[in-house]
Amino acid sequence: MKFIVIFLFACLAGHTALPQRLWTKADQQYQLDNLRRTRAELIKETEHLTDEQWHFRESPDRWSIGEIVEHLGYWEMLFARDVSMAMRPKAAPELNQTCAPDSVHFAFIMEEAKHISPDFSRPLGFMRGKDNLRFFLKLRNEHIGFLEKTDADLRAYFQTTAPDRRRSVHQMYIVMWGHCDRHMRQILRVKAHPNYPKASQLTTQR
Repeated sequence: MKFIVIFLFACLAGHTALPQRLWTKADQQYQLDNLRRTRAELIKETEHLTDEQWHFRESPDRWSIGEIVEHLGYWEMLFARDVSMAMRPKAAPELNQTCAPDSVHFAFIMEEAKHISPDFSRPLGFMRGKDNLRFFLKLRNEHIGFLEKTDADLRAYFQTTAPDRRRSVHQMYIVMWGHCDRHMRQILRVKAHPNYPKASQLTTQR
């Protein structure tokens, strides 16, 4: 009898010692809603562009819409690699308290100040028209598929951004769809340019 009591106590202690899951169903839905929203907005603004519209530049030093979407595709690919690397170590939920609040990452990616793209994510401009959108969508759909199915605690895995700073995988996804929001503003500025080709004057790209 004494052995049974000790065994039950040990099981109960082990159960109560399990770490509490930090990434909630609400967090998961928040990420999926925003990844789907930004995907839908990008499709809406680009799926019916003509070739001339895809490749119009406001000036020689500015990106075309095609190059902007190519750049977004690069970052979807880079984030996929970074998420994979962040989730290789053992989950460490205790480190979540050392991260800045989600609002810090949201404010950073949504700010109006210009961000300088590193050389490795600058578009090459070799893809034409809708190929840029197809490139982006392949990668975005993979991210959405992962978030739909994962049971991992995405607030317990981290990317180190500086020797004394880290962000959770959950926060990485905030930066991902926020990055898309930033460049949606850029696409709308290109389309608002007075010299932007009008669809009525052109043959729609098929």
